[in-house]
Amino acid sequence: MLIRLRAYLKINQKYLPVIFFMTGFIWDTLTLGRIDRLYDRMILSTYMISLSTCLYLYNVADDGKWKGTFFENYEKYLPLAIQFFLGGLCSAYVIYFSRSVSLTKTFSFFIILVILLFANELLKKRISNKYLQFSAYFFMNFTFFTFFIPVLIKQMGTTIFIVSGIISLTTTVLLITFIYAVSPSTRVEISKSKMLGLIAGIYLLINSFYYFNLIPPVPLALDTGIVAHQVERVNGDYEVTYQKEVWYKFWRDNNLTYIQIPNTNVYVFTSIFAPTALKKSVAHHWQWKNLETGVWETADRIGYQITGGRDQGFRGFTFKSNIRVGQWKVEAITEEGHVIGIVRFDVVMGENSDNLQLTTRTF
Repeated sequence: MLIRLRAYLKINQKYLPVIFFMTGFIWDTLTLGRIDRLYDRMILSTYMISLSTCLYLYNVADDGKWKGTFFENYEKYLPLAIQFFLGGLCSAYVIYFSRSVSLTKTFSFFIILVILLFANELLKKRISNKYLQFSAYFFMNFTFFTFFIPVLIKQMGTTIFIVSGIISLTTTVLLITFIYAVSPSTRVEISKSKMLGLIAGIYLLINSFYYFNLIPPVPLALDTGIVAHQVERVNGDYEVTYQKEVWYKFWRDNNLTYIQIPNTNVYVFTSIFAPTALKKSVAHHWQWKNLETGVWETADRIGYQITGGRDQGFRGFTFKSNIRVGQWKVEAITEEGHVIGIVRFDVVMGENSDNLQLTTRTF
């Protein structure tokens, strides 16, 4: 059985890296749920530690480090293990980032993941390329700490993000320096100064993404965002009345063309996921697009406090009256101005609600 497995792996060797990468992705999609759940934290920590360990084991293998040891027969599979843990971490981050009704905030992250995925598949040496190895590792390490530290200390913000980045930068540089010191083959293959310069460049790039709002304020995520005709608090629940989308637009439930009835309010209801016991000030930033200038103009900014722990997110709503027709968006933002998610809709005027297809949903 073992001989046949080895023969199969040898024949299909060129396909194995992407298979192991996707296996890790699919496995996490089926098993992971909440970033603050003990199981999820243990899995992510195990992946990160295992990835670090495999990088060390693999990079010293060419120096004959494992000759005559238990690892000698298995060192050939270390690139596959690296690929598996890399894929597992990528999938976990995609799951947590995509817990939003808006893909706008996660677009830059998905672009990085796609580049990482295709780089692993298309480069001649694939994961054996040490520059690619350590660059991918640092990206995963950085993202890990930006998720993990806020969950542990129940706080988040720009300072926490910076601290998380410094920790990930320090641990990555220490690992590279250690491997470089103990592995002659690594010293031949890469330039330490070039490698550290590349890591520093990635560090500055990720911080630039965060500064310009291209990376969302993890671990917060917008679970639900609805533009509604009425929101009422009933026995601890929220009853949200909104326009049903036409049947052929099956991918969403809420009609984003809002028919405004005179002398009524326009409501935006959101539920924002946050880890247990994490408290954060957020706001609904109402904006109207001026078609003459093409500029989004601020109509209002209404803040409130959220407390994490609820599976479906902390619920809240804001509303406006005498709203203008045209394009609108309501950004759910942190007190620092980082966008958690966006609810977009177009306002048109109507005479009455008789012909509206309204439905009420309880949250």
